Amino acid sequence: MRKLTLTLPFILVVVVALGLLAGPAAAAPAGTFPKIIPLPNGFQPEGIAVGRGTEFFVGSLGRLGEDGVTLTGGAIYRGDLRTGQGAILVPAQEGRTAVGLTVDRRTNYLFVAGGPFGTGYVYDAKTGVLVADYQLTTTPFLQTLVNDVVVTRDAAYFTDSFRPFLYRVPLGPGGTLPDQSAVEEIPLGGDFVFLPGAFNANGIAATPNGKWLVLVHSNLGALYRVDPATGEATQIDLGAAAVPSGDGLLLDGRTLYVVQNFFNQIAVVQLDPQLSTGTVERIITDPNFRVPTTIGEFGAALYAVNARFDVAPPPFPGNPPADPSLEFEVVRVPKR
Repeated sequence: MRKLTLTLPFILVVVVALGLLAGPAAAAPAGTFPKIIPLPNGFQPEGIAVGRGTEFFVGSLGRLGEDGVTLTGGAIYRGDLRTGQGAILVPAQEGRTAVGLTVDRRTNYLFVAGGPFGTGYVYDAKTGVLVADYQLTTTPFLQTLVNDVVVTRDAAYFTDSFRPFLYRVPLGPGGTLPDQSAVEEIPLGGDFVFLPGAFNANGIAATPNGKWLVLVHSNLGALYRVDPATGEATQIDLGAAAVPSGDGLLLDGRTLYVVQNFFNQIAVVQLDPQLSTGTVERIITDPNFRVPTTIGEFGAALYAVNARFDVAPPPFPGNPPADPSLEFEVVRVPKR
């Protein structure tokens, strides 16, 4: 792990951008599919993905060591949406973290965004074995933040909140993985606005045919349709609306769900067939939201993971450590 010194303004930008509001906690009611699924205390979650059957996966940002610099994280928790039970699949490791994640159901590979290390990881979702790891950028630690990932038929795409680029890992037939030399860096252009020192591209989604990607700009509250081949971005016209503090995205047909972490809500955006305009039709809220960051779906429900950044700031140098006994959870809410 490299040592570095960060200024207070930079730390404040990171924490504020990730979200600072919280909602009240609640106990999980009994039922076939529980509304509240507890995660291990002190887990420090951020990303969630639903896999095969009723499996789900949540990644951990991790914890700083006593030196205030060494980051140990990247644990993956695997659970069952039906029972609410689960266990650690991938243990935490020094020099690793896990932010956004997604499952390629063809191979049952779990793709994980590696945050400030500029990395991407691929695990076997059944065994937890590391199948591949990619150095997406050699930008110094914490000058990059590989934040989220989506998989299409022919590639995995990672966002970077601190750099105006996407990272493309091309996939072969059936989702086979390439070697390191195949990684591509795609500059974001067109309407995309990059703000130095702020949170930029965050959540990412893709159309089923992989023709278009959709990005959210956390700081501006803007949505973009992106050509995955060129990085050309076209801002989606939301009229007078915006989605500030936009985090995780989920595209279901032409309905886009946008987690707004800072606001403890999920915006439901109806897109036109060309993904050029959108209407914020309604807002999903829940008293159990405590700074949700990302979502997965199963049937008619969304599953949001509470990151609780108000009391558990991201484990970056300069931020106070979170209480290891702090409770975290996944919250089920109806799509409609």
